[in-house]
Amino acid sequence: MGRMPIPSGWGERYRSTSIVLRRGCRSARSSAQGSARVIRSYPDLRGGRLAYGVLIVHYQNQNRRGPTMRIGFIGQGAMGSRMAARLVAAGHDLVVYDRFREATRSLQQRGAAVAASAKQLAAGVEIVFSSVTDDSALEQVMFASDGVLAGVALGTIVIDMSTVSPRMSRRLHESARAKGVAVLDAPVSGSTPQAEQGQLVIFVGGEEDVYQKCQPILAVLGSKTLYLGPGGSGTTMKLCANTLLGLGVQALAEAFALGEKGGLSRERLAAVLSETAVVSPSQKSKLENARKDEYPAAFPLRLMFKDFGLIVETAMELSVPMPATAAAVQVAAAEHARQMADHSDEDFSVVVRAMERLAGVA
Repeated sequence: MGRMPIPSGWGERYRSTSIVLRRGCRSARSSAQGSARVIRSYPDLRGGRLAYGVLIVHYQNQNRRGPTMRIGFIGQGAMGSRMAARLVAAGHDLVVYDRFREATRSLQQRGAAVAASAKQLAAGVEIVFSSVTDDSALEQVMFASDGVLAGVALGTIVIDMSTVSPRMSRRLHESARAKGVAVLDAPVSGSTPQAEQGQLVIFVGGEEDVYQKCQPILAVLGSKTLYLGPGGSGTTMKLCANTLLGLGVQALAEAFALGEKGGLSRERLAAVLSETAVVSPSQKSKLENARKDEYPAAFPLRLMFKDFGLIVETAMELSVPMPATAAAVQVAAAEHARQMADHSDEDFSVVVRAMERLAGVA
Protein backbone atom coordinates (compact mmCIF):
# COMPACT_ATOMS: atom_id res chain seq x y z
CA MET A 1 0.00 0.00 0.00
CA GLY A 2 1.30 3.50 -0.82
CA ARG A 3 0.27 7.15 -0.71
CA MET A 4 0.20 9.71 -3.46
CA PRO A 5 -0.82 13.34 -2.71
CA ILE A 6 -3.46 14.93 -4.90
CA PRO A 7 -1.81 17.61 -7.08
CA SER A 8 -2.35 21.16 -5.85
CA GLY A 9 -3.79 22.16 -9.21
CA TRP A 10 -6.96 20.29 -8.32
CA GLY A 11 -7.99 23.02 -5.90
CA GLU A 12 -7.47 24.21 -2.38
CA ARG A 13 -10.37 22.16 -1.07
CA TYR A 14 -8.68 18.84 -1.84
CA ARG A 15 -5.02 19.82 -1.39
CA SER A 16 -4.63 17.99 1.92
CA THR A 17 -6.31 14.83 0.69
CA SER A 18 -4.24 11.76 -0.09
CA ILE A 19 -5.10 8.69 -2.10
CA VAL A 20 -4.66 5.27 -0.55
CA LEU A 21 -3.72 2.47 -2.93
CA ARG A 22 -4.89 -0.97 -1.99
CA ARG A 23 -5.44 -4.26 -3.80
CA GLY A 24 -8.46 -6.36 -2.99
CA CYS A 25 -12.01 -6.04 -1.78
CA ARG A 26 -11.45 -3.44 0.93
CA SER A 27 -11.62 -0.11 -0.75
CA ALA A 28 -9.15 2.71 -0.89
CA ARG A 29 -10.06 5.41 1.61
CA SER A 30 -9.62 9.15 1.43
CA SER A 31 -8.55 11.20 4.40
CA ALA A 32 -11.09 13.88 3.48
CA GLN A 33 -14.73 13.92 4.49
CA GLY A 34 -17.21 14.77 1.78
CA SER A 35 -19.41 13.43 -0.97
CA ALA A 36 -18.77 9.99 -2.42
CA ARG A 37 -19.84 11.43 -5.79
CA VAL A 38 -16.88 13.84 -5.98
CA ILE A 39 -14.90 11.27 -7.93
CA ARG A 40 -17.25 11.80 -10.87
CA SER A 41 -15.88 15.32 -11.29
CA TYR A 42 -12.58 13.83 -12.47
CA PRO A 43 -13.31 11.40 -15.32
CA ASP A 44 -9.61 11.01 -16.12
CA LEU A 45 -9.01 9.83 -12.55
CA ARG A 46 -12.03 7.64 -12.07
CA GLY A 47 -11.06 4.00 -12.48
CA GLY A 48 -7.36 4.88 -12.94
CA ARG A 49 -5.13 1.83 -12.78
CA LEU A 50 -1.71 0.96 -11.43
CA ALA A 51 0.44 -2.02 -12.35
CA TYR A 52 0.08 -3.58 -8.91
CA GLY A 53 -3.50 -2.77 -8.03
CA VAL A 54 -6.48 -0.53 -8.41
CA LEU A 55 -6.51 3.23 -7.91
CA ILE A 56 -9.83 4.37 -6.50
CA VAL A 57 -10.65 7.74 -4.99
CA HIS A 58 -13.71 8.53 -2.94
CA TYR A 59 -14.71 10.77 -0.07
CA GLN A 60 -16.26 9.20 2.99
CA ASN A 61 -19.59 10.57 4.09
CA GLN A 62 -19.59 11.25 7.82
CA ASN A 63 -22.85 9.33 8.19
CA ARG A 64 -21.59 6.21 6.44
CA ARG A 65 -20.21 3.20 8.24
CA GLY A 66 -17.34 1.29 6.64
CA PRO A 67 -15.50 2.02 3.41
CA THR A 68 -17.26 3.02 0.22
CA MET A 69 -16.35 0.90 -2.78
CA ARG A 70 -16.59 1.32 -6.54
CA ILE A 71 -18.60 -1.73 -7.63
CA GLY A 72 -19.95 -2.95 -10.95
CA PHE A 73 -23.01 -5.19 -11.24
CA ILE A 74 -23.89 -7.00 -14.47
CA GLY A 75 -27.37 -8.46 -14.85
CA GLN A 76 -30.45 -6.63 -13.59
CA GLY A 77 -32.99 -9.43 -13.56
CA ALA A 78 -35.20 -10.41 -10.63
CA MET A 79 -32.26 -11.39 -8.41
CA GLY A 80 -29.51 -9.13 -9.74
CA SER A 81 -31.56 -5.95 -9.45
CA ARG A 82 -32.40 -6.67 -5.82
CA MET A 83 -28.82 -7.48 -4.88
CA ALA A 84 -27.57 -4.38 -6.67
CA ALA A 85 -30.15 -2.25 -4.85
CA ARG A 86 -28.75 -3.44 -1.52
CA LEU A 87 -25.26 -2.32 -2.55
CA VAL A 88 -26.60 1.14 -3.39
CA ALA A 89 -28.49 1.28 -0.09
CA ALA A 90 -25.27 0.37 1.73
CA GLY A 91 -23.67 3.50 0.26
CA HIS A 92 -21.44 1.98 -2.39
CA ASP A 93 -20.66 3.73 -5.67
CA LEU A 94 -22.38 1.44 -8.18
CA VAL A 95 -22.11 1.03 -11.94
CA VAL A 96 -24.61 -1.32 -13.59
CA TYR A 97 -24.98 -2.99 -16.96
CA ASP A 98 -27.71 -5.08 -18.55
CA ARG A 99 -28.16 -5.90 -22.22
CA PHE A 100 -31.68 -4.50 -21.83
CA ARG A 101 -31.01 -0.92 -20.79
CA GLU A 102 -34.55 -0.47 -19.47
CA ALA A 103 -33.70 -2.97 -16.72
CA THR A 104 -31.15 -0.50 -15.30
CA ARG A 105 -33.54 2.45 -15.03
CA SER A 106 -34.66 1.86 -11.43
CA LEU A 107 -31.08 1.72 -10.14
CA GLN A 108 -30.09 4.71 -12.24
CA GLN A 109 -32.85 6.67 -10.49
CA ARG A 110 -31.29 5.64 -7.17
CA GLY A 111 -27.94 7.08 -8.20
CA ALA A 112 -26.17 4.21 -9.96
CA ALA A 113 -24.22 4.93 -13.13
CA VAL A 114 -25.06 2.90 -16.25
CA ALA A 115 -22.29 1.45 -18.42
CA ALA A 116 -22.61 0.99 -22.17
CA SER A 117 -20.98 -2.45 -22.04
CA ALA A 118 -19.57 -5.01 -19.65
CA LYS A 119 -16.10 -4.00 -20.83
CA GLN A 120 -16.69 -0.36 -19.94
CA LEU A 121 -18.10 -1.32 -16.55
CA ALA A 122 -15.12 -3.53 -15.70
CA ALA A 123 -12.58 -0.83 -16.54
CA GLY A 124 -13.50 1.43 -13.64
CA VAL A 125 -14.40 -0.69 -10.62
CA GLU A 126 -12.79 -2.64 -7.80
CA ILE A 127 -15.25 -5.54 -7.91
CA VAL A 128 -17.39 -6.85 -10.76
CA PHE A 129 -20.51 -8.75 -9.69
CA SER A 130 -22.49 -10.72 -12.25
CA SER A 131 -25.85 -12.45 -12.02
CA VAL A 132 -26.98 -13.78 -15.38
CA THR A 133 -29.22 -16.56 -16.61
CA ASP A 134 -26.98 -19.31 -17.92
CA ASP A 135 -23.63 -20.38 -19.39
CA SER A 136 -24.37 -18.66 -22.69
CA ALA A 137 -25.13 -15.33 -21.03
CA LEU A 138 -22.02 -15.58 -18.84
CA GLU A 139 -19.92 -16.42 -21.90
CA GLN A 140 -21.15 -13.24 -23.57
CA VAL A 141 -20.61 -10.83 -20.67
CA MET A 142 -17.23 -12.26 -19.68
CA PHE A 143 -15.49 -13.47 -22.85
CA ALA A 144 -16.88 -11.36 -25.72
CA SER A 145 -14.84 -8.55 -27.28
CA ASP A 146 -16.91 -6.06 -25.24
CA GLY A 147 -16.97 -8.29 -22.16
CA VAL A 148 -15.45 -8.03 -18.71
CA LEU A 149 -12.16 -9.77 -19.47
CA ALA A 150 -11.52 -7.36 -22.35
CA GLY A 151 -11.66 -4.36 -20.03
CA VAL A 152 -10.75 -5.54 -16.56
CA ALA A 153 -7.44 -4.52 -14.99
CA LEU A 154 -4.93 -6.26 -12.78
CA GLY A 155 -6.13 -6.54 -9.19
CA THR A 156 -9.87 -6.39 -9.87
CA ILE A 157 -12.05 -9.12 -8.36
CA VAL A 158 -14.92 -10.79 -10.23
CA ILE A 159 -17.73 -12.34 -8.18
CA ASP A 160 -20.10 -14.39 -10.32
CA MET A 161 -23.40 -15.17 -8.61
CA SER A 162 -25.00 -16.93 -11.58
CA THR A 163 -26.14 -20.54 -11.52
CA VAL A 164 -23.96 -22.00 -14.26
CA SER A 165 -22.02 -25.21 -14.85
CA PRO A 166 -18.93 -25.91 -12.73
CA ARG A 167 -17.06 -26.28 -16.01
CA MET A 168 -17.93 -22.69 -16.99
CA SER A 169 -16.94 -21.43 -13.54
CA ARG A 170 -13.55 -23.13 -13.75
CA ARG A 171 -13.00 -21.67 -17.21
CA LEU A 172 -13.72 -18.18 -15.90
CA HIS A 173 -11.32 -18.68 -12.98
CA GLU A 174 -8.52 -19.83 -15.30
CA SER A 175 -9.00 -17.09 -17.91
CA ALA A 176 -9.18 -14.34 -15.29
CA ARG A 177 -6.12 -15.65 -13.44
CA ALA A 178 -4.07 -15.20 -16.62
CA LYS A 179 -4.94 -11.48 -16.45
CA GLY A 180 -4.09 -11.11 -12.76
CA VAL A 181 -7.77 -11.05 -11.83
CA ALA A 182 -9.26 -13.13 -9.00
CA VAL A 183 -12.67 -14.80 -9.32
CA LEU A 184 -15.17 -16.12 -6.80
CA ASP A 185 -18.04 -18.28 -8.02
CA ALA A 186 -20.76 -17.38 -5.54
CA PRO A 187 -24.23 -18.60 -6.51
CA VAL A 188 -27.00 -18.14 -3.99
CA SER A 189 -29.76 -20.08 -2.29
CA GLY A 190 -32.93 -18.07 -1.84
CA SER A 191 -35.45 -16.21 -3.95
CA THR A 192 -36.48 -12.60 -4.46
CA PRO A 193 -37.69 -11.94 -0.88
CA GLN A 194 -34.35 -13.13 0.52
CA ALA A 195 -32.47 -11.05 -2.06
CA GLU A 196 -34.38 -7.92 -1.00
CA GLN A 197 -33.76 -8.56 2.69
CA GLY A 198 -30.10 -9.57 2.39
CA GLN A 199 -30.95 -13.05 3.68
CA LEU A 200 -29.45 -15.13 0.88
CA VAL A 201 -27.16 -18.09 1.55
CA ILE A 202 -24.06 -17.71 -0.64
CA PHE A 203 -21.95 -20.69 -1.77
CA VAL A 204 -18.40 -19.57 -2.55
CA GLY A 205 -15.62 -21.18 -4.57
CA GLY A 206 -12.22 -19.66 -5.28
CA GLU A 207 -9.06 -18.68 -3.44
CA GLU A 208 -9.74 -18.58 0.29
CA ASP A 209 -7.79 -15.36 0.89
CA VAL A 210 -9.91 -13.60 -1.73
CA TYR A 211 -13.04 -14.95 -0.06
CA GLN A 212 -11.88 -13.64 3.31
CA LYS A 213 -11.27 -10.17 1.86
CA CYS A 214 -14.70 -10.12 0.26
CA GLN A 215 -16.73 -11.33 3.23
CA PRO A 216 -17.77 -7.78 4.27
CA ILE A 217 -19.28 -6.99 0.87
CA LEU A 218 -20.89 -10.44 0.57
CA ALA A 219 -22.47 -9.85 3.99
CA VAL A 220 -24.48 -6.99 2.45
CA LEU A 221 -26.19 -9.57 0.23
CA GLY A 222 -26.44 -12.68 2.35
CA SER A 223 -26.99 -13.78 5.94
CA LYS A 224 -24.62 -16.71 5.44
CA THR A 225 -21.56 -17.06 3.23
CA LEU A 226 -20.12 -20.57 3.03
CA TYR A 227 -16.65 -21.23 1.61
CA LEU A 228 -16.58 -24.55 -0.27
CA GLY A 229 -13.13 -24.76 -1.84
CA PRO A 230 -11.36 -23.95 -5.12
CA GLY A 231 -12.92 -22.50 -8.26
CA GLY A 232 -16.12 -24.27 -9.30
CA SER A 233 -16.92 -25.50 -5.78
CA GLY A 234 -19.60 -22.88 -5.25
CA THR A 235 -21.44 -23.77 -8.45
CA THR A 236 -21.15 -27.50 -7.67
CA MET A 237 -22.75 -26.88 -4.26
CA LYS A 238 -25.54 -24.84 -5.87
CA LEU A 239 -26.38 -27.73 -8.20
CA CYS A 240 -26.47 -30.11 -5.22
CA ALA A 241 -28.84 -27.75 -3.40
CA ASN A 242 -31.05 -27.34 -6.45
CA THR A 243 -31.21 -31.11 -6.90
CA LEU A 244 -32.89 -31.28 -3.49
CA LEU A 245 -35.04 -28.26 -4.33
CA GLY A 246 -36.33 -29.73 -7.58
CA LEU A 247 -36.86 -33.24 -6.21
CA GLY A 248 -38.52 -31.88 -3.07
CA VAL A 249 -41.19 -30.02 -5.02
CA GLN A 250 -41.65 -32.97 -7.39
CA ALA A 251 -42.27 -35.15 -4.31
CA LEU A 252 -44.76 -32.56 -3.06
CA ALA A 253 -46.52 -32.67 -6.43
CA GLU A 254 -46.81 -36.45 -6.28
CA ALA A 255 -48.13 -36.29 -2.71
CA PHE A 256 -50.84 -33.83 -3.78
CA ALA A 257 -51.81 -35.96 -6.77
CA LEU A 258 -52.05 -39.07 -4.58
CA GLY A 259 -54.03 -37.31 -1.86
CA GLU A 260 -56.50 -35.65 -4.24
CA LYS A 261 -57.06 -38.91 -6.13
CA GLY A 262 -57.74 -40.50 -2.73
CA GLY A 263 -60.43 -37.94 -1.90
CA LEU A 264 -58.53 -35.28 0.06
CA SER A 265 -58.95 -31.62 -0.86
CA ARG A 266 -56.06 -29.32 -1.77
CA GLU A 267 -56.87 -27.21 1.29
CA ARG A 268 -56.74 -30.17 3.68
CA LEU A 269 -53.54 -31.51 2.13
CA ALA A 270 -51.79 -28.14 2.37
CA ALA A 271 -52.92 -27.56 5.97
CA VAL A 272 -51.91 -30.98 7.26
CA LEU A 273 -48.63 -31.30 5.35
CA SER A 274 -47.54 -27.92 6.69
CA GLU A 275 -47.77 -29.36 10.23
CA THR A 276 -45.59 -32.39 9.54
CA ALA A 277 -41.87 -32.78 10.13
CA VAL A 278 -41.27 -34.23 6.67
CA VAL A 279 -42.02 -31.04 4.71
CA SER A 280 -38.89 -28.95 4.18
CA PRO A 281 -38.87 -25.13 4.36
CA SER A 282 -38.59 -24.93 0.55
CA GLN A 283 -41.59 -27.25 0.15
CA LYS A 284 -43.55 -25.38 2.81
CA SER A 285 -43.09 -22.12 0.91
CA LYS A 286 -44.85 -23.70 -2.10
CA LEU A 287 -47.83 -25.16 -0.23
CA GLU A 288 -49.84 -21.95 -0.62
CA ASN A 289 -49.31 -22.08 -4.39
CA ALA A 290 -50.64 -25.63 -4.46
CA ARG A 291 -53.58 -24.80 -2.18
CA LYS A 292 -54.70 -21.92 -4.41
CA ASP A 293 -53.66 -23.58 -7.68
CA GLU A 294 -51.84 -20.33 -8.48
CA TYR A 295 -48.14 -20.25 -9.33
CA PRO A 296 -46.66 -16.73 -9.47
CA ALA A 297 -43.08 -17.00 -10.68
CA ALA A 298 -40.83 -16.51 -7.65
CA PHE A 299 -38.49 -19.07 -9.26
CA PRO A 300 -39.73 -19.68 -12.81
CA LEU A 301 -39.99 -23.23 -14.11
CA ARG A 302 -37.82 -22.25 -17.09
CA LEU A 303 -34.92 -21.60 -14.69
CA MET A 304 -35.48 -24.80 -12.71
CA PHE A 305 -35.56 -26.69 -16.02
CA LYS A 306 -32.28 -25.00 -16.99
CA ASP A 307 -30.78 -26.01 -13.66
CA PHE A 308 -31.98 -29.58 -14.11
CA GLY A 309 -30.07 -29.57 -17.40
CA LEU A 310 -26.89 -28.44 -15.61
CA ILE A 311 -27.40 -31.08 -12.91
CA VAL A 312 -27.84 -33.91 -15.42
CA GLU A 313 -24.94 -32.69 -17.55
CA THR A 314 -22.62 -32.52 -14.54
CA ALA A 315 -23.78 -35.94 -13.33
CA MET A 316 -22.98 -37.43 -16.74
CA GLU A 317 -19.51 -35.84 -16.71
CA LEU A 318 -18.87 -37.35 -13.27
CA SER A 319 -20.58 -40.72 -14.01
CA VAL A 320 -23.13 -40.26 -11.22
CA PRO A 321 -26.48 -42.07 -11.70
CA MET A 322 -29.48 -39.90 -10.74
CA PRO A 323 -32.68 -41.87 -11.45
CA ALA A 324 -34.99 -39.75 -9.28
CA THR A 325 -33.69 -36.58 -10.91
CA ALA A 326 -34.21 -38.10 -14.36
CA ALA A 327 -37.88 -38.73 -13.52
CA ALA A 328 -38.35 -35.18 -12.23
CA VAL A 329 -36.74 -33.80 -15.38
CA GLN A 330 -39.35 -35.57 -17.53
CA VAL A 331 -42.22 -33.86 -15.69
CA ALA A 332 -40.46 -30.49 -15.78
CA ALA A 333 -39.71 -30.89 -19.50
CA ALA A 334 -43.36 -31.57 -20.35
CA GLU A 335 -44.54 -28.59 -18.28
CA HIS A 336 -41.83 -26.36 -19.77
CA ALA A 337 -43.01 -27.30 -23.29
CA ARG A 338 -46.58 -26.40 -22.31
CA GLN A 339 -45.48 -23.01 -20.97
CA MET A 340 -43.50 -22.31 -24.12
CA ALA A 341 -46.59 -23.06 -26.21
CA ASP A 342 -48.82 -20.93 -23.96
CA HIS A 343 -46.27 -18.10 -23.62
CA SER A 344 -46.70 -18.37 -19.85
CA ASP A 345 -44.07 -18.06 -17.13
CA GLU A 346 -45.11 -19.74 -13.89
CA ASP A 347 -43.23 -20.86 -10.81
CA PHE A 348 -41.52 -24.24 -10.88
CA SER A 349 -43.99 -25.50 -8.26
CA VAL A 350 -46.51 -25.64 -11.11
CA VAL A 351 -45.39 -29.28 -11.42
CA VAL A 352 -48.08 -29.88 -8.76
CA ARG A 353 -50.68 -29.03 -11.39
CA ALA A 354 -48.81 -31.12 -13.96
CA MET A 355 -48.98 -34.18 -11.70
CA GLU A 356 -52.66 -33.51 -10.98
CA ARG A 357 -53.31 -33.59 -14.73
CA LEU A 358 -51.38 -36.85 -15.10
CA ALA A 359 -53.41 -38.33 -12.24
CA GLY A 360 -56.68 -37.12 -13.77
CA VAL A 361 -57.66 -34.81 -10.92
CA ALA A 362 -56.96 -31.41 -12.50
